Amino acid sequence: MSLPRIGITLGDPGGIGPEIVVKALADQASLPDARYLLFANAFIVEDQERSLGLKLDRSRVVIEEIETPLRELRRGAPDKGNGAASFLYFQIALQAAQAGEIHSLVTAPVSKISWSLAGIPWRGHTEFLARLYPGAIMTFWSEKLTVALFSHHLPLREAVSKITRQNLLDFFRVLDKDVERLNPGAHRFLVAGVNPHAGEDGLMGREEMDEILPAIDDARGEGMNIDGPFPPDTVFRRAFGRPGDIVVALYHDQGLIPFKLAAFDSGVNVTLGMPFIRTSPDHGPAYDIAGKNLADARSLREAIRLAFKLTPRAL
Repeated sequence: MSLPRIGITLGDPGGIGPEIVVKALADQASLPDARYLLFANAFIVEDQERSLGLKLDRSRVVIEEIETPLRELRRGAPDKGNGAASFLYFQIALQAAQAGEIHSLVTAPVSKISWSLAGIPWRGHTEFLARLYPGAIMTFWSEKLTVALFSHHLPLREAVSKITRQNLLDFFRVLDKDVERLNPGAHRFLVAGVNPHAGEDGLMGREEMDEILPAIDDARGEGMNIDGPFPPDTVFRRAFGRPGDIVVALYHDQGLIPFKLAAFDSGVNVTLGMPFIRTSPDHGPAYDIAGKNLADARSLREAIRLAFKLTPRAL
């Protein structure tokens, strides 16, 4: 049996991506037994090694040199060149995953602003993946709490407009299938309401009665272990510390505020609904501490571990 091949992208070169990648990959004792392909510019990786006083084991970590417009490292702010480079790292690594050259993909954080400056129209990794895989789902995993987002990176008004019986049922089907495939065993979905007190029987909004509850009933009729809708201010307490419980949050901040409070330094973003595993840290490029040797690599390290754990062993 060959070792799993895990691809890692450098993220935004102007943020903490290069720092946390080098810190994580240099910590040999924490790495799963795998082959690592780092999609990056070698000069940026080597600069980080010198700056941090660390050295990557080139027998385990192979740098896949990506041709980008960058000729020098510019840190600490959104930048057109950095946006173009980070997108190229991701795009070529994705092609490797699609071709089966790597078994899972770990992406360091990028900047939506830098992508926009570079003329890249997507708001992030998941939006680009959703174009190729319409069933792609953004989930967040940790020992304390697991959350699946029905919608993400949308204005709130647009997010609420997508809450329909059919949209929710389609989402539940993809989520249930992938969670069972990747992590077989008992799991339960706890669906949050969208209105205060989950609508209070229609007194504070009818989305729960008209769309969310019927979709849950449909899903339950198909054999899914699913409950709700629960008041958004209590549903996360129900799932906290219960690894088999997954909260379905109906929009970005509803799910990410409690998740990041519970697991900011160790949480992992996992994209489901695709034929390969993709994980990433649950934080952004952190320009304010870029280049200062202050970045915590735990979330990226956990992203690598989870990618390894979820990758099928029969390779």
